[in-house]
Parts: sequence; structure tokens; C-alpha cells
Amino acid sequence: EEVRRRNMIAKSQMPFTTAMKQVYDSGDFASVLDQALALADTPGFAARKAQSAARGLLRGRGISTFLEWTGGNVFEERVTFTVDARGTVSIFAATMGMGQGLKTSYAQVASTALGLPLDQINIVMGDTALGPGFGSVGSRSLFTGGSAIAVGAERLVAHLRELAAARFGCAVDEVEYFAGALSRRAAPDNVLLAALAEEQPAKRVFIESKSAAGGPTWPNSCHIAEVEVDPETGITTIDRYTAVDDVGRVVNPVIVRGQVEGGIVQGLGQALCEAVGYDAASAQMLTASYMDYGLPRAGLLPAITHHLDQSNPCLTNPLGVKGCGELGTIGATPTLVNAILDALRDKGVEEIAMPCTPAVVWGALQRG
Repeated sequence: EEVRRRNMIAKSQMPFTTAMKQVYDSGDFASVLDQALALADTPGFAARKAQSAARGLLRGRGISTFLEWTGGNVFEERVTFTVDARGTVSIFAATMGMGQGLKTSYAQVASTALGLPLDQINIVMGDTALGPGFGSVGSRSLFTGGSAIAVGAERLVAHLRELAAARFGCAVDEVEYFAGALSRRAAPDNVLLAALAEEQPAKRVFIESKSAAGGPTWPNSCHIAEVEVDPETGITTIDRYTAVDDVGRVVNPVIVRGQVEGGIVQGLGQALCEAVGYDAASAQMLTASYMDYGLPRAGLLPAITHHLDQSNPCLTNPLGVKGCGELGTIGATPTLVNAILDALRDKGVEEIAMPCTPAVVWGALQRG
């Protein structure tokens, strides 16, 4: 851990320009490391290792600290807002939900920005008749699409104030917007969002908004795993898994935890059991169904000790969010393999190939 800490870019050096001319806008890598070490009860590892040895098991610990680049270098997004005569705000975004909860997060962003309940927000995706867009590539959706919604909401309010000012016959700066209602300062004039939309020639209020984030985001993490290996069978059991992830500000903690922890399980599957096999003589695929392919399952690991560090918001987008979709898979695989190697090192094993199935681990022990 000390070698890692000494080589980390300090928070005081942010923003930091790399040799590849990439700019890390925010982050406190040493703090993330220290938080993970504390949550993983690092001082207690020696005692746990001794307890495992007393039961004839080999215990190892693996750690990875890493930084992810997100955004695909495409930072502009287009969104449209339509307010209908019921007061419903429909928002079109070209980024596409694929199970990562985008509609929920986008609705939360719009609800907060406009002061409206969630049931008045309608998020529309995947309708190419409504406009083009780049899509949800490289964990860019929330920090580009979500930020575009936040910026677009401000522009929508500005447009609504202009319409209300024309209705009231006053200057725009005399009109205030609050929670779906517009009113004239120090005057009895007021109008609800639905009524203002109904008064327009098209019975709606419509705006198109384009905006761009200032650059990529740099989520970063520290993951720590502890395993027990049975030297008689080669079976590896994950005893503890700890993750601290700096993803900037978090719009929906449940969604972010689900993405990261789901990614962790995927990464552990790659490390422990996932492989495509072929018969050497016939080239027949031997893992052609889920009956034969080693998918990770719920019983693969215990509950994850997981902390989302929000103390270093991203500076390149108005929401302060960072991408999170790949963090789990990036961290889990090397963390677990390092833990297995640490457990086997006392037996002379210096390297091992994934997936670390019982047969692979047992074979490594025999060679070691």
C-alpha cells in the first residue's frame, strides 16, 4: 500500500495534465486507498490468515487501485422539452437506457431542476423520429445526457418566463418561476405551467437544447478482496470484498451501487469461472449453453462492503457526476487474482492463468 500511495498524484496537484495531454479534473486517490484499507480491516488480516491456516486453508489478500476514463470523447448532447396542456414535461434524449436506470436518473435530474413531481416528468428514449444523438457509449450518459437535461431545464424556465412576461405585459425580470407556476413579482398575476402551455398556438411549449460537458470524467476506486483456498481441492472461497468508488456526486445511490456491484460480480466471474472451451480434436464447442458455461452466481461472494465517495465532484459537467458503469469489472478481476496469488505464494506459486477454477488452482499448487 505504501508504494501505491507514494506514486499517487496528490489532490493538491489537481487539475493534473498527463503526458498524454489528458486532464484529471478532480480526485483524491490516496484518500480512496486509505478508506478502503480501513473498511477492509487491514490490521486484522494477519489474525484472519492464522485462523484460516488452523483450518488447513490458505488465505490471501488482493488490492487494486485504478482510474477510469469515461466519455468516448463525445461530450455534446441534444435534448428537447415539450410541456403539454396537462402540465406534463416530456424530455427526449438520444442516450439510451440499457438497464442502467437512466430514465429514473434523468427524471430525478429534471424533477429537481424544475421543481416538479416525478409523475409530471416523462422521459422519452429511442425514438429516432424525434432527433439524432450519439448514444450511451463509455459511461457517458449521465454526465453528458443528464447534464444536458439540467442545462435544458434552465433554458426551459427562461423561455417560460418570457412567455409569462408577454402574458402579464411586464418585463421578463419581473417574472418568477417556482415549482410549475409563474408569477409576477409584487403583483397578483400568476399562471400554472399547464395553462401557459394550453394558451400557446400549438397547445404546447417546446424547446430544443444543445450543451456539452467540458471533458471526460475520471472515476477512480480501490478494491480489496480476501480469499480462502483449500489446497486439497483448489476451491477458492471469497471471504471479503471491499470497494470504495469515487464517482463524483451520486444522483441515485441504489442505481450506482447496483451497477458497480453487478460489475464486480461480472469481474469475479471472469477471474474464477468464465471460459469458452473447445474440444482439441474436433473443435466442437464444449461450453455452448449455460448448463456448461461457468456463469457467476449470487452465492459467489458475501455481501460487498461498499462506499461511494462523493467528496470530489467532477468539474467538467454541471451535475458533478462521473461515469460508473465499468468500475466493477475493472477492479474485480485483478483484485481477485492478486488475492489468489497471495494465498498461494507461500506454496511457491508465482503466476496463474484465468479463470482460476479449482482444477487450475490445484494444478498450480502441484507445480509450485
